Amino acid sequence: MADLPLAGIRICDLTWVIAGPTATRVLADFGAEVIRVEHGQAADPIRFGRPILSGKPTLNNSGFFNYFNRNKKSILLNVRHPLGMELLHRLIAVSDVVIENFSSGVLDSWELSYEAQKAINPAIIYCSVSGFGHTGRDKHFTTWGPTAQALSGLTMMSGLPGKPPAGWGYSYMDHTAGYYSAIAVMMALHHRNKTGEGQHIDISQVEAGMALTGPAVLDYTVNGRSFRREGMPTGNRAWEPAIAPHNTYRCAGDDRWIAVACRNDAEWGAMVRAMGEPAWAGARFETLVGRLEYQDELDTRIGEWTATRDDYAVMAALQAAGVPAGVCQGPSDRVERDEQFRARGWWTSMPHAELGPEAGIDGVTPRLARTPGTNRTASPLLGEHTLDVMTGLLGMTGDEFAEYTEMGVFM
Repeated sequence: MADLPLAGIRICDLTWVIAGPTATRVLADFGAEVIRVEHGQAADPIRFGRPILSGKPTLNNSGFFNYFNRNKKSILLNVRHPLGMELLHRLIAVSDVVIENFSSGVLDSWELSYEAQKAINPAIIYCSVSGFGHTGRDKHFTTWGPTAQALSGLTMMSGLPGKPPAGWGYSYMDHTAGYYSAIAVMMALHHRNKTGEGQHIDISQVEAGMALTGPAVLDYTVNGRSFRREGMPTGNRAWEPAIAPHNTYRCAGDDRWIAVACRNDAEWGAMVRAMGEPAWAGARFETLVGRLEYQDELDTRIGEWTATRDDYAVMAALQAAGVPAGVCQGPSDRVERDEQFRARGWWTSMPHAELGPEAGIDGVTPRLARTPGTNRTASPLLGEHTLDVMTGLLGMTGDEFAEYTEMGVFM
């Protein structure tokens, strides 16, 4: 633990659902002591979602929650109780970072703005993650990952030509905002190490999404072209730079697909040889200009070749020839068939009080050679560490803890 890069950093974690817990998961993986502050009567909604084990969902067997909250502690604290808020102040006083992903204004209503937190702990780093940020006309609007994605422009840029926008998957911007937040916290810690100064980090999910729309914004501002026009979006085809083939192709079996990308004429030549130099792969496809001009026919021909072949066999043949290709894996493929994950020890297990002695969990990324992150503990049971944190970190006596429990502070 002492060798982990964030060992000694304590985080008061007021986050919920996905965006904030994504950030604190990254920080916890690399050694930060992350203390989740929870309220049993208003539990994090993802504690109720998608139980790993069949049967009745509990507050501790959610696959969602267990994925996002490994390596963390959980305390119960009723901040609506004056003594609960006092204890939260004490926790902030001994923390390095406070992270929350409520709507803008929630912590202000708790009288815990950055200025208030700084009065408690002058060196505190306060990271707030919200849809629009804490300033501006729309700061009080509420969002969810998919709505932030839409407002940023990413949803409009997605999908197939001639079809409605499709989106980028479940809560894409919640995850992305979490990664931005983890990076921002580490930069703020670096700044504090040099200057002794804490600061407020204001993350807007919409702005984080807009950072990914650069080519479309540039195309409009320079060329006056709307992103959605004939042929755009391109679906699986590449448009900047335009290369072909660049698509997914059906393989033998039920809903089996492979993605292939040839970035230049040399890779296309290698693919032709891997396919056994079929007669159709002649002069018209030798150059990129021809492959782009006849891309529909090219995709059809490649699809006919892949359709009768096993997806993993196609990937092996193309990769052996030096052609970028990858099976479109489903969950069972990644767990049961992916030899690369197995070779790198990606899937591990840790004991969990409800999920059993070998609850499965994924690995830590990125991999640092000298100070790698680790899976140390499974996700916490609701309030599992309340007694330890209160009596150990905050110095309460056993009698005080019992008294506060009786008064409804720990609930």
